[in-house]
Amino acid sequence: MERLPEDCITHIISFGSPRDACRCMVLASIFKNAAESDVLWDKFLPPDYQQVISKSLCPNPITYKSKKELFFKLSTPLLIDDGLKAFSIDKASGKKCYMLSARELYIAWSANPLFWHWKPVIQSRFGESVELIMTSWLEVEGKISTRILSPNTMYKACLIVQVAHHRAYGLDVLPFEVFVEVGDFRSRGTILLSHSERSKHPKKVLNLTYDQVHISRNWVNFITKGFGEKEVKMSLREVDGVHLKAGLLVEGIEIRPVS
Repeated sequence: MERLPEDCITHIISFGSPRDACRCMVLASIFKNAAESDVLWDKFLPPDYQQVISKSLCPNPITYKSKKELFFKLSTPLLIDDGLKAFSIDKASGKKCYMLSARELYIAWSANPLFWHWKPVIQSRFGESVELIMTSWLEVEGKISTRILSPNTMYKACLIVQVAHHRAYGLDVLPFEVFVEVGDFRSRGTILLSHSERSKHPKKVLNLTYDQVHISRNWVNFITKGFGEKEVKMSLREVDGVHLKAGLLVEGIEIRPVS
């Protein structure tokens, strides 16, 4: 191994993952330079990373001394598309992650201040989230193109929410259905948004406790393979009965690779 040229070692390491490359750096000194090279980390960066960076909301350009440094800077969420989306790179795999803000989603009646209230949330990565004042019908839907996701990758969609302290009710009366559609593929499941310790459906509870900041619920997984350029539609809605509910604060939907 010591006789191999550095570029050969770099090429070998490139067949692994960013996590593997970081491990190589501590295994032996022979791997260190190869695992630090710009050639290697350029392969781990998404092919369209420059285009993504150009959409950044950050007023200052991203500076970096190496492609490795850029990789890890992009592993921190970067606001893009006028602040309606957040982009990041998964540190372990190098796959692309996105989060759609509440403003990027369809939320039934969210434009009506009698039902929903838009407001800034300190812990949120976005400028504002939306809080449910009261409604008898809850429906949330997000869309993203497979074109901007990493190819041949298993993804999961997560609804990122909070519960408003002392104002939540009606969320755990009946389960909600969640759908993921990609082309002709359609899959669904059920979840319960529970705001109390005791629930009528203990086996299907998403327990939203008051002291948690970000709470996510995994929806049905999907894979970006064999679909070409298709739209991924992710939705949560009620299908059994209508009743009043309140106190749910929606930050967005996160789409990230399955580890």
